[in-house]
Amino acid sequence: MAADIKIDGKMDPGEWDGAQHVTDFRTVQPFTQQPGSVPTEVWYMATPKGLAVAFRNHQPAGVERRRQKTRRDEDAQTDRVNVMLDFNGDGNQGYDFTVMLGGGIEDGTITKLGNFNNDWDGNWLHAVSEDDEGWTAEILIPWSVATMGKAHGQTRKLGVYFDRVIGVSSERMGWPAITFERPQFLAKFQQIEVPAYSQALLALTPYASSAYDMVGHKTKNNAGMDVFWKPNGQFQLSGTINPDFGQVESDDLVVNFSAQESFFSDKRPFFTENQTIFDFNLLLDNSQLIYTRRIGGPSDDGKGTADINAAVKLNGSFGKTNYGLLWAEERGDAGRSFRAARVTHAFDDNTLGGMVTQVVHPFLDRTATVYAVDDQWKPSAHFTLTANASQSAIAENGRTDRHNGATFLAEYEMKDGWRQQWIAMHFDKGYDINDFGYLGRDNLNYAHWEVGKRFTNLPKDSIYASHNWRWRYDMLTTANGDVVLQREFRIQRNSQLRDGGSQMFLVNLRTPAHDDSLTFYHDIVRITPGYYATFDHEPGRRGNWQWWTTLESAYGMGVDPKRRPMYSVTLGSRYFFSDSLNAQASLFALRDGEWLLWQHDNLLGMYDRRQLQLSAALNWNISPKQELRVKLQAIGLTGSARKSFRVQPDTSAVVSGEYLAPFNLHTLGFQIRYRYELAPLSNIYVVYGRGGYDQGELFTDAPGEFRRAFNLRDTEMLMVKLAYRFEL
Repeated sequence: MAADIKIDGKMDPGEWDGAQHVTDFRTVQPFTQQPGSVPTEVWYMATPKGLAVAFRNHQPAGVERRRQKTRRDEDAQTDRVNVMLDFNGDGNQGYDFTVMLGGGIEDGTITKLGNFNNDWDGNWLHAVSEDDEGWTAEILIPWSVATMGKAHGQTRKLGVYFDRVIGVSSERMGWPAITFERPQFLAKFQQIEVPAYSQALLALTPYASSAYDMVGHKTKNNAGMDVFWKPNGQFQLSGTINPDFGQVESDDLVVNFSAQESFFSDKRPFFTENQTIFDFNLLLDNSQLIYTRRIGGPSDDGKGTADINAAVKLNGSFGKTNYGLLWAEERGDAGRSFRAARVTHAFDDNTLGGMVTQVVHPFLDRTATVYAVDDQWKPSAHFTLTANASQSAIAENGRTDRHNGATFLAEYEMKDGWRQQWIAMHFDKGYDINDFGYLGRDNLNYAHWEVGKRFTNLPKDSIYASHNWRWRYDMLTTANGDVVLQREFRIQRNSQLRDGGSQMFLVNLRTPAHDDSLTFYHDIVRITPGYYATFDHEPGRRGNWQWWTTLESAYGMGVDPKRRPMYSVTLGSRYFFSDSLNAQASLFALRDGEWLLWQHDNLLGMYDRRQLQLSAALNWNISPKQELRVKLQAIGLTGSARKSFRVQPDTSAVVSGEYLAPFNLHTLGFQIRYRYELAPLSNIYVVYGRGGYDQGELFTDAPGEFRRAFNLRDTEMLMVKLAYRFEL
């Protein structure tokens, strides 16, 4: 009986009697829709405790099994199964639950545009076992992991999708036969009807941390709590008091001299819990109206990062309307107040939504408000239209500046693997959402038309399992259309290899155009035609070894008629000592003879750039509850001055002969992190970290300068953090 199901990875006789049984698994990667190469069976059943799912993965001895043990949310070429759920069955929000043969898990959210984000961590049950004939996975997903609409009557509708991946070949077999590589992925989930179960949840997660600064010889202690309350499926309250933002997860090192800030994901539990309702994408790279890394970011007085007093988030639904409210308060005179409200309503073939965000800066006497509406219309199973419009209203010094933005996306799936895509974007000059959101730049019009085709019926003796070709023409201008910033033709091919690896190449061909970001938007400068090309090859694992390489080249797209190419190479390898222990290292080398850096006003400097970057990691998954990770990144960069240019009123760049100081840069990031899982979503961390950054005018061509990065010690810290989740 359902109540007797035990999640232990073993399907005992009679345990799954009465469950729905699925056997028609089709190959969806590559997307042939043919029966899978080996049989897969799934049983699923709604129980008072949640949706229970069992996979029986038949795998004869001739098909190698990959059992690599992974840390949570680690992407790896292993045997695995996925359960994807749309708790409302309306194609607007989904969740992905992945179980590896080695016992590791991944979980994340899926947006209505089909974008996956694994920042979210849920509390659910899973177990695996294997025998000579194959392996078994059992999963229980509690009803409390997500909000969902109120059921009508005694049943509710869910959208479900199950798939299985064979690690050695990356063949993916799914039911129903759909793929996340195509539009309307969520909307094409299998609709099922289950009893209208519901669960209440009250979870308290207090934490305590202590960090010792080994440079300043200071100790900082902290304590706080996260609260999650869900009295029913239609409402959830999330709160945090004095949250701790100590870095148990270290960001990758980035050297960024461009006008666009670097983007980082957010793993803080409060901001990832039920965050999908606040998804509002503006199509430009990483653009979104809510970028939660702003909260607790650099304070308005420039004196370090801001501390957060408290934050609260409400999620819920009534009928086909979903809503979300978010409010966070930072501490001190330089602290800010963040507020957001979101609402969406699902009609039969479209979803209409609205959002308002506001950030109040008392220290700057600034209030930034953004108003936005969006709509996704699906007139047929093959055609999708998505559009939004927004306005930023920045009140500062007694004046309010209002500027508009809008985006449009149309996707059409045709026969025989062909598809088309149209994108248009407009952002006024002065359009500003970056108090709370993220947008790389304003003052632009962008449009592209793309045609693509997927090839899956390749010869059996080919190293490729599939090709996904894309051809695109795009154009970028300033918002008033007067200046062409980019005119480009792109060819791209993404390929799946039969050994489970992947390959990608891309070529961008650009005509003469202009650039305003080189001078940080002070002046517009004319740039030469050119190209950018990249090739990435990552074959499948060979025994205990895996390797990858990336080659890049660019030519032109600068200001000097005497052009020099840019080229770079990345070589990486990973060695598996066992299923639980592996080490990896990669070396990135770059040479650019025409690197342009803005100096001040209309002065540009051209440098000969040489860069080396070493990345290395040791991953030891000691047991299902213990892991040790060592991570190192070191960067050495030198810039040898070549020429200086003055940008003229006619947008030309003229050699000025002004002195440019050569410089070098070194940066280091090193972390040792030990984690022990006390209970689900309850961990103790011990973290040692060291880092540094140094930039100066001393210059040398000696390769040994790269070693200077290892001598940096701006920060050195030892931290212990304990967080324990109580479910009441």
